[in-house]
Amino acid sequence: MAVKSLLFFTLVSAAMVAAPVAEAQLGLIGGLLGLIRIQGTLFCTANGNMGANGTATPVFPNALVQLQCGGNVVSTSTTNGSGVFSILLDPLSHILSSLLTGCSLKVATPLASCDSTLPSLGGLLSSLQFIGNTTLGALLSVANIIPAGFRFVPSN
Repeated sequence: MAVKSLLFFTLVSAAMVAAPVAEAQLGLIGGLLGLIRIQGTLFCTANGNMGANGTATPVFPNALVQLQCGGNVVSTSTTNGSGVFSILLDPLSHILSSLLTGCSLKVATPLASCDSTLPSLGGLLSSLQFIGNTTLGALLSVANIIPAGFRFVPSN
């Protein structure tokens, strides 16, 4: 019994050291299993993507990015001053294959809020693309997902 207790204590301690972000946001079980991160940069363009040939393109700060699955908003993030957003998900609540086939990112903030020459109605929508796993420490695996490419969707 003492060996089992020691082993359990060692695993829990290692998880807490290796995965403080996951532990803080998803609880200890998230740190033991891993997590799912959806991350990207939103640009202030008619399609939310970087300009042609990597030309200087302004970013879209303070934009509300929604993760929608089956028409329901399941998580949100707001872009920072550099246009970057990040959504962390618990793999117990969201299956990777279901996210990739049944979910999308929607930008709820009107494009005109970052550039008055862009449409004030409609929004941006992107499917999701898995780009691989990152291992942090001994126990934490992060599934990395990015927007596949935003496109403008006019309002009905």
